[in-house]
Amino acid sequence: MNAFPFPIVGFDLDGTLFDTSADLGAAVNHALALAGRPPIALEAVASLIGGGPRRMLERGLEQSGGCDPDLLDRLYPPLLDHYRANIAVGTVPYPGLLAALDRLDALGVAVGIVTNKQEALAVQLVDTLGLSARFATIIGGDTLGAGNAKPNAAPIHELVRRLGGGRAAFVGDSIYDVMAAKNAGVPSVAVRFGFPNQPIETMGADAIIDSYAELISALERLGQAGG
Repeated sequence: MNAFPFPIVGFDLDGTLFDTSADLGAAVNHALALAGRPPIALEAVASLIGGGPRRMLERGLEQSGGCDPDLLDRLYPPLLDHYRANIAVGTVPYPGLLAALDRLDALGVAVGIVTNKQEALAVQLVDTLGLSARFATIIGGDTLGAGNAKPNAAPIHELVRRLGGGRAAFVGDSIYDVMAAKNAGVPSVAVRFGFPNQPIETMGADAIIDSYAELISALERLGQAGG
């Protein structure tokens, strides 16, 4: 039996590991309400997500009447405060995730998170969901300093370094994830069920999956193909 081709697998967080749209949407709408703006419908929240919480708020303001730097600066702290206080009210793991993580663990794969969410918020969320033991490390959008979030390759390289080096693959739902993996020289798997900010087929991912039931076989194919 051949060894699993990737001793390291990294995951994005929002829209990849967990459906966080309900809680992120509530935080954005809290901030918009402070500005007297109408709320964003839950089904439209996915289009705001990607690039971190500040960019999410900026998009929400743009969609609800316009954004200026002063307003963004004023509303960003209360958005974060609301999100911290309600971080896992409606957030859930995507179907099949825990079983896929069990499979990876049984195969001896080291698993970590690379997200553009602030590290403290990512750690808080994973801990609140009771899943901290599932991940060897969590790297946030602010972990490596300004300019080093996805799509920069730096957080992917840091993930590989922290997990002992070796061949790695990265799983995500957005162009930020695919480009970060490409820039880092590792293959990417895009999930169709997340918060894509463009048609998933146009992102250039090395593989696309419709559910976590397909993850292990997709990674095996990438390994065999030399991805």
